Amino acid sequence: MQTFDAVVIGAGAAGLFCAGIAGQRGLKVLLIDHADKLAEKIRISGGGRCNFTNREAGPANFLSANPHFCRSALARYTAADFIGLVQRHRIPFHEKHKGQLFCDGASEEIIAMLLRECEQGGVVRWQPCAVHELRRSASGFELDTDRGAVRCLQVVVATGGLSIPKIGASDFGYRIARQFGHRIVETRPALVPLTFDPGAWAPFVPLAGLSLEARVETGSGKSRGEFVEDLLFTHRGLSGPAVLQISTYWQPGTPIRIDLAPSQDLEAVLRTAKNVSRRRLGNELAEILPRRLAETWLAGQPGLAERAMPELRDRDLQALASALERWQLLPSGTEGYRKAEVTAGGVDTGGLSSQTMESRLQPGLYFIGEVVDVTGWLGGYNFQWAWASAAACGRALSERG
Repeated sequence: MQTFDAVVIGAGAAGLFCAGIAGQRGLKVLLIDHADKLAEKIRISGGGRCNFTNREAGPANFLSANPHFCRSALARYTAADFIGLVQRHRIPFHEKHKGQLFCDGASEEIIAMLLRECEQGGVVRWQPCAVHELRRSASGFELDTDRGAVRCLQVVVATGGLSIPKIGASDFGYRIARQFGHRIVETRPALVPLTFDPGAWAPFVPLAGLSLEARVETGSGKSRGEFVEDLLFTHRGLSGPAVLQISTYWQPGTPIRIDLAPSQDLEAVLRTAKNVSRRRLGNELAEILPRRLAETWLAGQPGLAERAMPELRDRDLQALASALERWQLLPSGTEGYRKAEVTAGGVDTGGLSSQTMESRLQPGLYFIGEVVDVTGWLGGYNFQWAWASAAACGRALSERG
């Protein structure tokens, strides 16, 4: 039976980073992953360029049953810290939008960087290698794996969530958590497209592929979310950054509200057009919204599109503006884990130390990254949680005495 100071289960962003930190501190570390390909989620992220962090990352950008839990880790390992690591490895990058940082080249550069960090720490990596059983022992833990039994002082669970099962996502981390007495906050797909009843959505199917900036909101009070981002029409519903963002806040059975012209006072624009233009309403609206959307919207109101602006009553323009600025829709569901970028919910943070990510129920057992009930916004925030939680854990692991 081989012996290690720590075994990290899961070689994604959090697992690789944690293993490298612990290894460079002098610990004997084994990193195990069941998937054939290494860090596939990093590889496909950001359109293949890896949106590896966000300059603005802070506690307000994360959701959790305990919204204060992430504060400690995020404060002690910041976006600036990870940017410094990227720069030391001479990886060129750029800021794309709202603090989002992407590699100039391919995501593989981040994977290669994390592997170099592991190599510098002498981390042993077994992949593909499944863990069949984890149990407590007198001296820590024992694991049964495809490559034999392993004994260790500490175990780090960095197995991610349920998102994108085709690249190896599983519920293994949640099963381990339950085995050792932890509660799981109900999981659900997050950063995911929303779908609608096919009959109700039929008029908008021809708009698939159309994109525009919109304000999307849902919920109320502390559970309210609101984002101004691009909105994308699909054959089954809505996607794009605005909808992916709001999906994390959306609860089944509740509506979402959309302002299709968030940067304008639509009623004022239409009233001005009435006073200065003799064109038809359909043509004027197509100057404000994408033409296909304007035509589809007015198609449900026979004759309105053909009326000249001076012929329209102020109350008609007010009603049209109000409908476009307060479009309320009831999603029927989401595209599910196969299209979700992350999994919301996870290991209840009430059972974990916010300083070290160690279990309060089982000393020596740690949970980091997406498997924990901390979910970030779209735009590099979830990677920053992976780095921050991994750093908190990697710095806390101890050598075998």
